[in-house]
Order: sequence, then C-alpha cells, then structure tokens
Amino acid sequence: MTVRLGVLDVGSNTVHLQVMDAHSGARPSPTTNFKVELRLTQYLNKSGTLSNDGITALHEAIARAVTHANENNVDEVIAFATSAVRDAKNSAEIIQEINERHQIDLQILTGDEEARMTFLAVRRWFGWSAGKLLMLDIGGGSLEIASGVDENPEATLSLPLGAARLTRDFLSGDPYSVKDVKFLEEYVVNNLEDQLSASLRSHDAHHFVATSKTFRTLARLSGHWFNDNPKYLDIANLEAMTAKLAEMSDKARAELPGVSTSRAQQIVAGAIVARAVMDVLDIERVEICPWALREGIVLRRLDWLEG
Repeated sequence: MTVRLGVLDVGSNTVHLQVMDAHSGARPSPTTNFKVELRLTQYLNKSGTLSNDGITALHEAIARAVTHANENNVDEVIAFATSAVRDAKNSAEIIQEINERHQIDLQILTGDEEARMTFLAVRRWFGWSAGKLLMLDIGGGSLEIASGVDENPEATLSLPLGAARLTRDFLSGDPYSVKDVKFLEEYVVNNLEDQLSASLRSHDAHHFVATSKTFRTLARLSGHWFNDNPKYLDIANLEAMTAKLAEMSDKARAELPGVSTSRAQQIVAGAIVARAVMDVLDIERVEICPWALREGIVLRRLDWLEG
C-alpha cells in the first residue's frame, strides 16, 4: 500500500517539508516540497535560548508547512528537529507549544539518531556491494560522522561543527579576515582531534560518502573550477577552494554556480569543516549521496509499518 508522507525537517538553516509517496520495498518518490530559509542559529542568544522573534518565525514557518501538507493530502506528517532546536535551553517548551498549536508530533533527534538515520539512507542508496561505509554530513548546526558494514552503523559522532553555527560564532566582516579564518581552522581541527573515537579513526572503510547541501555545493564548485565530476569531491580541490572562497566577498560567492545568497556566508565554514574532517580521517575523496536524513526517516518509518 502506498502512503503519502510529509517529512518536516526543522533544521538549523531551514524548515523543509518534503512530501513523498512511498511503499515498502520501493524507492520513496518525492512529489512536492515546501521550504523556508529560517537560520535558527541566528536567533540563539548568548544564554543559549531561542529568542521570542525566533520562536515566532518558527511557528509561522511550521504553520505554512503544515498547510502545504494538508493541501497535498498527506497521510502522516513525520516531524523532527535537529541541532538548533536540540541545543536551545528552552527547547522543551518550544516543542510542546508547537505540537499543541499545530497538531503535529515534532520530535527532537539526538546527534546519534541523526547520524544513524542518515547512515541508513546512504546504505540503502549504495547497497551492500559498497562494503564498509564512512559517512560525513555537515548541517547548519552540527557535523555527523558514521561508519559500519550494516544498516546500523558501528560508530557515530555528532559535533557542534555546523556551517551556520561556526559562521555566526567565528567569522565576521566581508570578506572574512585571515586571522578569523585561521582561528576557525584550528578550532575545528582541535575539536576533531579531541572527540574522534579510536573506532572512527581506524575506520578501515571501503567507501567514503558525503551527504547534504554543504557537500553537494562544494562538489559542484569543484566541478566548476577544476572540471571534476560533481558526484565526487577531492581533498586537493577542496583545499584550493577553501582558500579561494575565504578571500571572496559574500556577493562574489553568491554569484558562483549553486551558491545561493543565503548560503554564500556559510560556505567558507562548511569548506573548512569538510577539509578538516577529510584530512583528519585520511580521506582523499568522497562520493556525494543524494539521499540524506529525510530519506532515512522515511525508510525507517516504512520498515516500522511493514513490521
């Protein structure tokens, strides 16, 4: 039986509803989507709470997304929030108010759950023949890493190294100062060196995969500048791109192919994290996977319905 699912992703950069037709054993088929650029990390104040303006904007975006879901006759809305809401000190009351007002069941995903759901999507996309996978995912608020041979990863890690968060906290000016960029590079590397587990360091993976918007954008830029296949991203190209992007103004970055005005500011931080994690894990090249967290959520829901 085919079901129409509305996957509502309350992320650090966007509130994104993806409507998918799906049934067990088949590839989920996207039908329509609705997206609001919200940048929730900008509404987190110094005390770690989401501001009243941010809460108001969040309610407005969710109301519009729920309306879109209803207009497209979804059977079920699967709603989840990631890093920005997860890390807000007032997250519990925000979630309660959202669920009561909009009649949904918005759940906060832990960093581990986010990594596991994304890894599931990657495994299903590439299949068993890909062998042991190592997955990287840079979001607006966090970085997720997962590795394993099955559908459930053997090791996961979630760190607050998202592109939007790091841009807000470390980068200012236009273009960014060399000093700020250098400090951020050192900060990211130090975090990775401190937090990476032995199992992830000695991953012995056969296939290296990257997902989500930041990596897709970087791969597209690599293709543009170096005539490389945009399905892949090489660390050598990434290193050259990072320096080049950091020297550019926001306006110049926004004129590059695949870089929206809203992404132009944070692509430098995203490139810094991508380069650092590939370097620390000794990865020369990643393949870009079109499936990520939302697809993983749908696949897990279908597994549950089948069971």
